[in-house]
Amino acid sequence: MKPILTVEFHAKAADYEYEEESVPLHSPEELFKFVAPGGGCESIPDEVEEIKMVFLPPSHPNVQNPIADANAVLQLHMVFFTGPLSEIAQTVEMLLDKAGRGELSRSFLKAIGIDT
Repeated sequence: MKPILTVEFHAKAADYEYEEESVPLHSPEELFKFVAPGGGCESIPDEVEEIKMVFLPPSHPNVQNPIADANAVLQLHMVFFTGPLSEIAQTVEMLLDKAGRGELSRSFLKAIGIDT
């Protein structure tokens, strides 16, 4: 199965820069497992200054509504979501729902600028 999203971590301390190899995710469910309590997001070092979540282009372009595939960027504190507008919009709706249900880890909430 082809990934739909990659997650990249960037840290800078003094003269040292760190970029972790991309972590591929294959579905929205994998993303929300990653940012849920007990998920991989909790093991991100404090030195990380930026998290890039890059949605890959769709395998088939949306010919009826080309704006759905338009490239967009959403920044929530140190987390950047980049990719097709439709994917980012759908993910934001899911984030709001998961946050309302308490299904996001404290570390992810902190990364997006929410102090809990």
